[in-house]
Amino acid sequence: MPKPDKSIDLMSDEQIMEAVKNGNLQQASVLFDRFHKRIFNFLARMTGEREAAEDLTQNVFLRMLKYRHSYNPEMKFQSWIYQMARNAFADHYQKQKQLKPANMEVEKLHESLPDLSEALEQEETEKRLIRALARLPDDYRELLVLTRFQHLKYEEVAGFLNMTVANVKVKVHRAIGQLRENYFELENV
Repeated sequence: MPKPDKSIDLMSDEQIMEAVKNGNLQQASVLFDRFHKRIFNFLARMTGEREAAEDLTQNVFLRMLKYRHSYNPEMKFQSWIYQMARNAFADHYQKQKQLKPANMEVEKLHESLPDLSEALEQEETEKRLIRALARLPDDYRELLVLTRFQHLKYEEVAGFLNMTVANVKVKVHRAIGQLRENYFELENV
């Protein structure tokens, strides 16, 4: 039985993607292991549907292989793969225009998001937050999901959204303000 290659664990995402780009497709599984949960969580929060997020996550990694030759080693792999996820979501959204995310079913979204607390009070707070998030314009919701839920740095988000860091900060600040307004409106209902 062959020994697992421990040197892969020491390689950066960019080095592994460069190997994939150069034809070593087995290395793609390492990138899948490193990123599939993050990509799934991003897509689950964007679509509000677990099954759609699962399908789109698979689609992202298929696109990674299909478009591997377009990878620029000067770019962070994480930025590149999130751009793929954004494109997959945009394509999905175009096909599902009648299922506009602002009209998400909260119960369905709650079931699709992993790691939510079972405590009743926490659950109600989270439902309200999810409803408030769903009411945001798509661009605000995307920025909050990327920066707050996916913990991406403003510089990374700015890079693949073609914005300045300052613009990202301003929009995130506005999105948080709008989210807060939506949340408290729902709390008083």
